[in-house]
Amino acid sequence: MLDIRLIRDSPDPVKASLATVGVDAAEVDEVLQRDARRRALIGEVEQLRNERGEASKRIGKMSAEEREPLVAEMRALGDRIGELEKQLAVAEEEFEAAMLLLPNIPHPDVPVGPDESENVVLREVGDAPGFDFEPQPHWDLGEKLGIIDFERGVKVSGSRFYVLRSQGARLQRALINWMLDLHTTEHGYSEVYPPAMVRKECLVGTGNLPKFGDNIYRDVEEDYWFVPTAEVPVTNLYRDEVFEPGQLPVRHVAYSPCFRREKMSAGRDVRGIKRGHQFDKVEMVKFVEPETSDSELLALLDDAEDVCRRLGLRHRVIQMCTGDLSFVAALKYDVEVWAPGCDEWLEVSSCSNFRDFQARRARIRFRREARAKPELVHTLNGSGLALPRVLIAVLETYQQADGSVEIPEVLRPYMGGAKRISA
Repeated sequence: MLDIRLIRDSPDPVKASLATVGVDAAEVDEVLQRDARRRALIGEVEQLRNERGEASKRIGKMSAEEREPLVAEMRALGDRIGELEKQLAVAEEEFEAAMLLLPNIPHPDVPVGPDESENVVLREVGDAPGFDFEPQPHWDLGEKLGIIDFERGVKVSGSRFYVLRSQGARLQRALINWMLDLHTTEHGYSEVYPPAMVRKECLVGTGNLPKFGDNIYRDVEEDYWFVPTAEVPVTNLYRDEVFEPGQLPVRHVAYSPCFRREKMSAGRDVRGIKRGHQFDKVEMVKFVEPETSDSELLALLDDAEDVCRRLGLRHRVIQMCTGDLSFVAALKYDVEVWAPGCDEWLEVSSCSNFRDFQARRARIRFRREARAKPELVHTLNGSGLALPRVLIAVLETYQQADGSVEIPEVLRPYMGGAKRISA
């Protein structure tokens, strides 16, 4: 959530910044109008309460006869206050609803552009794997090796579901365990295993609600929401809390299953396991002091890239322009790996600095010194990395002419020492 004081004090710069992410100036004006209405009601209620308080003092010094008309007047004043308090409650809700729909303001370093066509490729790392045969896409490789079962996935759950079998299931598990071990033993993260269902306020805190409710699965009866990413429960571990001096930075890594309602698309996206309603992900989340968040983002990005480097996967880093930022991100970089069988780049991580946007929504603060006034932290997150796309890249990059797949060396200890997946 944005700071309403910033919007009040600098409405035109805020409108100009938000225009680069597709927000019409009328949306900002609506927030200001609702804020003005709310503040006017607060002022009127406070004035009438003061009047009632002063009258109460006078009543205590009056005789019974003198008191009677003023008491009647105070009853009417009390009724008026009660009515205004109801109006204020509605105005507060309307103001809050409008504020929750405004996205974050882009960081000054974000290139301005209308859509993904203006994203900037910062670097490509590694060469495309060379094959002396026609590389197969993972959907053909997986079925021939008996490690991806599309038919039974659809049988059990419907379209966009699949079953990993045998060494395919073990490879997925190996990737998760290895990535967690890498981030905890070498990158300085503390592991948590969070719930996969959260309360509504957790999704409001991270910016998923109310804007993106249609994309999230939900248990209506209990009002539990299935997490679209571990970022949601991990960020909310500290909702309504204050970090004491010396506690920051806090860096967590978490594995979780993730659930998102995929918008079906025609063409190649319907093939394979690239898009599904359920997937696994290792997520990195940081809570830092504001002046360090930009450098912490670059470190987080390097941690995500390190997974690609150690797996020997060709990858690239893309800086998102304003038109392709997420709702909550002020600054964002994507990491994409090359899938030679699919012949395309696959996003495996989005590394974002949210600045104080999430912290204001979730009320996460810190103190610089003992008894100092709490300030909002900056939050960051990035996948480290997302499956099954890493699995796709490994299968397609390490495939052999005979249809087998060589296992990357770093994963072999997690695969019982196996060096190859064969039919």
